[in-house]
Amino acid sequence: MTAFFQSLGMSYEWAWFVATISAILLIALPLMLAVAMIIYADRKILAAIMLRRGPNVVGPFGLLQSFADGLKVFLKETIIPTSANRGLFLIAPIVTFTVALIAWAVIPFGPNMALADINVALLYILAISSLGVYGVIISGWASNSKYPFYSALRAAAQMVSYEVSIGFVLLSIVMFAGTFSLSGIIEAQQGHVFGILNGFGFNPLLFPMAVIFLISAMAETARTPFDLTEAESELVAGYQTEYSSMSFALFWLGEYANILLMCALNAILFWGGWLPPIDWAPLYDFLFTPEITGMFWLFLKILLGFFIFSWAWATLPRYRYDQLMRLGWKVFLPISLIWVVLVSGYLMLTRYGGLL
Repeated sequence: MTAFFQSLGMSYEWAWFVATISAILLIALPLMLAVAMIIYADRKILAAIMLRRGPNVVGPFGLLQSFADGLKVFLKETIIPTSANRGLFLIAPIVTFTVALIAWAVIPFGPNMALADINVALLYILAISSLGVYGVIISGWASNSKYPFYSALRAAAQMVSYEVSIGFVLLSIVMFAGTFSLSGIIEAQQGHVFGILNGFGFNPLLFPMAVIFLISAMAETARTPFDLTEAESELVAGYQTEYSSMSFALFWLGEYANILLMCALNAILFWGGWLPPIDWAPLYDFLFTPEITGMFWLFLKILLGFFIFSWAWATLPRYRYDQLMRLGWKVFLPISLIWVVLVSGYLMLTRYGGLL
């Protein structure tokens, strides 16, 4: 893209600057549209499972319902509680929304189609996802209300707990792929099983890690059955209870952007990312170009992952908090740790010819 703007007569510095801003907008604007439509899809999936209609009035098939809801919250008054810390109260939703966006900078949408294809992209994702805790804690504390503060403490403990399991899961993937680069991890999955199937998830040794990652991703994003931050019986709406108008909408958008991010990571780490499920030449470029075809496969896998998220929401009851923490610390953590040992031992025996 920099070369294109240079061909228009710009200097290299200006061409690089304009190209970078354009690439950011090419990711951020479609992502915001995707968040709006994924909220609509979420409501329609829930309605279908519960035998209801769902959004069907605003726009054809109710497609404009999310935009109507966005306009409604935009027109609401932003109310700041008298006893709240005004500065931190306003910063918290900005932090949550910004962190949810900047993680997408390293997501490869196709071959050579990432804003920043860095060789430590997985570490960058881990670091950025950890920063999301700050927005939650700040919002609960700055509200100066006991229920949002309780919810923020729950959410922080929940996110930290399941990040540990996710870290060990990612370690298994890194050992198999031999790189922290997301593009490198995708390329390592080509023909991974029998030279035919593209994806670490098809490997019996890594499939349990795919299951743990999916469930931990639900807990990381506080989706049902792990939405203890919004337990109606004692916490009302969670850490954002005191928020209204666009400050509340930023939390909402950030939450769904994080859900899409986890679905994208699930597709990239275990199911081949932009690769088709089967390593068969016609599947790589049947849509005009290999880049467009790769984006099609990635988006399809993201949507399938999101359908599983919505399916779980509609069918599973909420965990108690002690059950939530026990699952993270006493089940997922030991299993993922043992699996790291198994994967490393397997690779030592098969790839490096022994333990010595």
